[in-house]
Amino acid sequence: MGFNLDRRMYDLLRCMPTIPGAIGAFRRDAVLEAGGMSEDTLAEDTDITIALHRAGWRVVYQEHAKAWTEAPGSFHQLWSQRYRWSYGTMQALWKHRKSLTDKGPSGRFGRVGMPLVVLFQIVTPVFAPLIDVFTLYSMIFVDFRAALLAWLAVLAVQLVCAAYAFHLDGEKYRYLAMLPLQQLAYRQMMYLVLIHSCVTALTGGRLRWQKLKRTGEVATPAGVS
Repeated sequence: MGFNLDRRMYDLLRCMPTIPGAIGAFRRDAVLEAGGMSEDTLAEDTDITIALHRAGWRVVYQEHAKAWTEAPGSFHQLWSQRYRWSYGTMQALWKHRKSLTDKGPSGRFGRVGMPLVVLFQIVTPVFAPLIDVFTLYSMIFVDFRAALLAWLAVLAVQLVCAAYAFHLDGEKYRYLAMLPLQQLAYRQMMYLVLIHSCVTALTGGRLRWQKLKRTGEVATPAGVS
């Protein structure tokens, strides 16, 4: 959903926040005009993408692009990767905060794209644990049936959105069966990762580059060159 519906929305609004490092194409003159790749943040893909907006370039979504890349192979590796991404995104937003008062494409990103990123990638996830707490409280002390139905309704909305994303990308629907597990494990981990990132940023801590351990388990599918 994040690589599909979110990016389509940002494309329509002309404020794409990140050209993913796993699969991104750049014009050489655009990168040079934007100042080149910087080591100022731990999310260099987000940093250069925002810099491109500020330099007046348009970043677009290409739905037919494909890439094969390794995912973290352990909980520790997944935590490290998401922690770096979250912290690096905050660094990039802070670095380009002046785009809020800019004109043209830079100002468009600052006043449209940046608030969306802050809202959906920082603020909402930080307060999301309250939803789980209130749901559990309602199930135990208020009305178990009503709370369960409300939780299932939210899951159904997410399922519909995910199914539509799968439809657009031609993915197999059977993988949607794992969506409930995501609600009971992955979301909670992301809460803690984001809170950890916020604490690090607010206390002025410095995070080093979190290198992903390569396992070599990813192979290019047959027939793909």
